Amino acid sequence: MVDMNVLIIKHIEIEGPGLMEPLLKKKKIPFQVLNLQTETHLPKFDDLTHIVILGGPMNVYEEDQYPFLREEDLFIKEAIQKGKSMLGICLGAQLIAKALGARVFKAPVKEIGWYDVSLTRIGSRDPLFSCLPKTFSVFQWHGDTFDIPRSAKLIATSHSVPHQAFRFGGNVYGLQFHLEVTKEMIHEWMETYNEEIQSQPSCFSKAVILNETKTKMKTYTKRGIEFLKNFFRIEEV
Repeated sequence: MVDMNVLIIKHIEIEGPGLMEPLLKKKKIPFQVLNLQTETHLPKFDDLTHIVILGGPMNVYEEDQYPFLREEDLFIKEAIQKGKSMLGICLGAQLIAKALGARVFKAPVKEIGWYDVSLTRIGSRDPLFSCLPKTFSVFQWHGDTFDIPRSAKLIATSHSVPHQAFRFGGNVYGLQFHLEVTKEMIHEWMETYNEEIQSQPSCFSKAVILNETKTKMKTYTKRGIEFLKNFFRIEEV
């Protein structure tokens, strides 16, 4: 295995690396988690092989309110130019789309909870997504969406929000959904963002989401780990 060094960027304390952390520790892969709320100094690219950009409650166009988004935008653009492997999740995907010149805007519906997404023909053949079924349930928490950047490929889609995942080149991916989440993270988000949940239709109530989490989490965790192994190119011995 090529020597790896992973940077994980988070934007708020409770939206952390989830399944990534125990996986990277188990495989003894060096990684750093940088919280832009408290640490605004982004590292040099020289030793980085993989960059993961996590979610957050802010929007990509709120740079005046969250000044670190400006520096992060430049960081993402340079990382893409340098050919770094990059994975953006939720806000992270929107930031990558913006850095590539695509529009980020309010989604037709706010998605909170469990929703089905389907792989496109390209997605079904993609090396990262080949471990996933054609249609599968994902955990969502977002109000914005993005246009697919020029030269990027649509990987996953859904009825309500058509742009769910994309690939740019061979090593830059954006996912609107959260494949990294753990059961504990979902419970914490439900408590922290309780007011947002209250504004949802009753069919997406806290009780409904937690019940679905209970029934779907085992399979979802397995799929998330397999996807992350593909992204980090972790091969089982």
